[in-house]
Amino acid sequence: MREFSTSEIVKATGGSLIRGKGEKTTTRFSIDSRQVQKGMMFFAITGPNNNGHDFIKQAFEKGCRIFAISDEEKLPPEREIPDSDVILTADTTKALQNLAKYYLTQLPLKKKIGITGSVGKTSTRDFMYYVASTRYKTGRNKKNYNNAHGLPLSILEFEEDTEVAVLEMGMDAPGEIGLLAEIVRPDIAIITKIAEVNLAMMNNLENILKAKMEITDYFDSDCTLIVNGSCPMLSPDRVKGEYNLITVGSDGENDYMAEDICDLGDKGIKYTLKRDHNKYEIELPVAGGHNALNSALAIAAGELIGISPDQAAQGLKSAQLTGKRLRIECKNGVKVIDDTYNACEDSVKSAIDTLMATDGKRHVAILGDIIGLDRRAEGGHRSVGRHAAEKKVDLLIAVGDDARYYIDGACEYDEHPQTAFFETKKDFTDKMTSFIQQGDVILVKASRGMEMEQIVNEILR
Repeated sequence: MREFSTSEIVKATGGSLIRGKGEKTTTRFSIDSRQVQKGMMFFAITGPNNNGHDFIKQAFEKGCRIFAISDEEKLPPEREIPDSDVILTADTTKALQNLAKYYLTQLPLKKKIGITGSVGKTSTRDFMYYVASTRYKTGRNKKNYNNAHGLPLSILEFEEDTEVAVLEMGMDAPGEIGLLAEIVRPDIAIITKIAEVNLAMMNNLENILKAKMEITDYFDSDCTLIVNGSCPMLSPDRVKGEYNLITVGSDGENDYMAEDICDLGDKGIKYTLKRDHNKYEIELPVAGGHNALNSALAIAAGELIGISPDQAAQGLKSAQLTGKRLRIECKNGVKVIDDTYNACEDSVKSAIDTLMATDGKRHVAILGDIIGLDRRAEGGHRSVGRHAAEKKVDLLIAVGDDARYYIDGACEYDEHPQTAFFETKKDFTDKMTSFIQQGDVILVKASRGMEMEQIVNEILR
C-alpha cells in the first residue's frame, strides 16, 4: 500500500489543514471507528444513522493521528486529540472519493475494468481478478465494498505497482453508479444481467437498465462495453453507443458463446466457450451453472487486455468467490450449500439446480424471502416453488413472509409436495432436528436482509 502524507491528502481532497503541521503519514484509511487500527487516517462521515464526528476521540484512542472532518464545531479540543493533523473538507465522503480518484492517476494502470449488474457482479469481478492476475498485478474491491465509501476505500489499498484495476459498482438508487464511474473512469465495463432486483425502488426493468448503463457515462470511442447477450434487457439495440460492444451468451448469436454447460454440483462446472471458429474447454472449481456466463464475461474482457482464453482458463481453475456464494461445508453428516449472500428469482432457481446436481441422500431447499420484488413478490416466489417441484427437491422449507408462496408454487406442479413453512428463522431452528437427516445435502438461500446464515450456523453447530 502507498504511503500518503497529510499535505498530499490535503491537495488531493481539496481540503484545508486546520490543525497540525501536515507532516504525518499513513497507508491505511477508515470510516468506521470500530475497525480503526494504529496509524490509520479517519474520515468522519456524516450518515443517515451515525455521525463520524462523534467518534473522533475513539478513533484517536485507537491510534489515528490524521482526521478528515466537515463539521469544525464537532472537532474535539486539541488537548483531547493532541499531536494530530486535521483536514477540514466541505464533504468527507467526497473527500474520500477525491483521494481515491487521485490515487488511481498515480498508479501504472494499463486498464480499469468496471463491473455492474443486478446479479452476478461480485462473482464476475472475482473471475476477472483471476483472469487478469495471470499476466498483470491486479487490484479489486475488498470483500463486498462496491458503494460510494467501499469502492474508494478498496482503491486506496491497491499496491503501488497495480497494473489492472477490477472494480465492482453497486447501487441503491439512480445516479450511484454514475458517481462511481466518475471516480474510476473505466476503459472496459461489464454488465452481467438486468433482473427484478430493487423493483420497489426502481419501479421497472427499464429504470434498472438506465441506472446500470451509467457505467458508460465516461466512455469514449476507445472504450468497450461487454454484456450478457442472453439477457433480453441487454440486447444490442438497448445498449449500443459510441463505443465498442461485445456480447457474451449461452443462446442466440453472440461474440462469445458458453455452450454445453454442465453443473457438477459441489464439484464445480464445466462448459465449452466458442469464440469465432475456436472452442475452449473451461472448468471452474466454483458451483453454479450460472457462473459459466459470469466467467465467460471475464474471459471476453481478458482478451481485450492481451490474455488468451486458454490463459484465462488456467487462471479460472484457481478461482474462489467472495462471501457466502454457493459455499459448501460438510459437518454432522450433512452437506450445506450456503448461498445466503443475496437472491433474485433467477439466482434461486440456479441454486436449486446446483443443489440437485450435488450428491446426497436427500435434497433439501431452505428458502427465505426474495426482498425487493414489490408487486412481483407473489409471482416470483411461486415461480421458484414450481421450479423446486419440477426439479424434484425432496423437501422444500420456506421461511419468511413471502416465502409462503414457494409452497403455493410447488403445489401448482405437484399435488402433494414435501414442504414446510415457518414465519421466522427461530420457528424453524426450534424444530430443525425434525427435518434434517444424515446424508442430506441442504441449500440455504434468501436475500441478504433475511440473514439466513443464522440457519446455516445452527445446522453446522
